[in-house]
Amino acid sequence: MHGSVGERSTLDGDDFETYVAEPAGEPRGGLVLIHEIWGLVEHITDVADRLAGEGYLVLAPDILSRAGITPQVGAELLRLRTSTDREEQARLQPLMRERMAPAQDPAYASWAVAALRGTVDHLAASDGVGDRIGVLGFCFGGSYSFALAAADPRIRVAIPFYGSPPDEATVAEIRCPVLAFYGDRDERLISGLPAVRERLAAAGVDFTAQVYPGVGHAFFNDTNPHTYDAGAAADAWARTLALLESELSSSGGAIAR
Repeated sequence: MHGSVGERSTLDGDDFETYVAEPAGEPRGGLVLIHEIWGLVEHITDVADRLAGEGYLVLAPDILSRAGITPQVGAELLRLRTSTDREEQARLQPLMRERMAPAQDPAYASWAVAALRGTVDHLAASDGVGDRIGVLGFCFGGSYSFALAAADPRIRVAIPFYGSPPDEATVAEIRCPVLAFYGDRDERLISGLPAVRERLAAAGVDFTAQVYPGVGHAFFNDTNPHTYDAGAAADAWARTLALLESELSSSGGAIAR
């Protein structure tokens, strides 16, 4: 952890909080950062701060508190997930099912995508950002990174970590490069990856899947000692920064629909 440099606030017109991390000088671009299923916890705010340190204006909206997973609830769920106590581990799955149920509602998904598009509005209206906007997300946020790229043509680059793309019709709306990260021990996502590659290729999406051997889900989360892999995380970070530099370094706008 690097210590918080941003702050949580409710942006104009929103009914949820967003963590705002600002660069020291003129922004190199704007980023929507979407949290994991644990919500807007310290790991995500730390990633936002790191990206701001690289020169990006980062907005990390809290879109799971509306579904009942506040940062406090998320932190407790993550604590149970990483606990070595068998009784606490046994509590996790039923509690996760209960807490995640509202987020499975299609109405919630519609609200969440609209909220994320509103976050893009905030970035587009920010000084120095212009049309240089990307999205980055983890797990739950990785899936919503795909969804936002499909829903908003202003997204110029999408970088989902261990997320699932939306349905085939929605995937066809993606018009930006996508760099997706996976661990080869993340069985559910890896088993479905060949079909994902086919769907995205058929839709004409510029899709790159970076798969790391010997690691599983959440390998980038350095607050989870059971899943974090320093080597894979460092390589993914370097690739992320390189792609952001490549796609957001100049003003040019997303490909027209």
